[in-house]
Amino acid sequence: MIILDVNGKMHTLDVSPDTPLLYVLRNDLGLNGPKFGCGLGQCGACTVLMDGTAVLSCLMPVARAAGHKIVTLEGLGSPGKPHPLQRAFIKEQAAQCGYCSNGMIMKSKELLDHSPDPTEEEIRNALASNLCRCGTHNNIIRAVRRAAREMKPRELKPRDMKPGELKR
Repeated sequence: MIILDVNGKMHTLDVSPDTPLLYVLRNDLGLNGPKFGCGLGQCGACTVLMDGTAVLSCLMPVARAAGHKIVTLEGLGSPGKPHPLQRAFIKEQAAQCGYCSNGMIMKSKELLDHSPDPTEEEIRNALASNLCRCGTHNNIIRAVRRAAREMKPRELKPRDMKPGELKR
């Protein structure tokens, strides 16, 4: 038995410990954000976050994921309340076929968590290992920059404060 924490929910699974995490996420848990691309860890379509670090779930044996917090694309946001990265990808039309979107968004999430105001070069470097055949690279860069702006904490201005609230 393997116990996984995926998107904040605990799952007890009767699977072989060497089963790729990707197969468990898709086949056993019904999570279709991570995609099977190459199966060799070369395209990034299967990327998930494990304790905040982007990992390739096609190469990760499920037993190695036990005891860690796994977040998939579905765990970032919902259709009713999408994560700023998901919203930005839609607004910037950064997904054509959508196959690379999972990996691009998950790697971008890792980047923005560590570098909230990345340069274009930092974004390109962070996403260099993710393949996109549709050629939407410029839209993806714009989406990550848009999300970074949305996610950036802004300083409270006097008009934003409630009566009796002190500015810190």
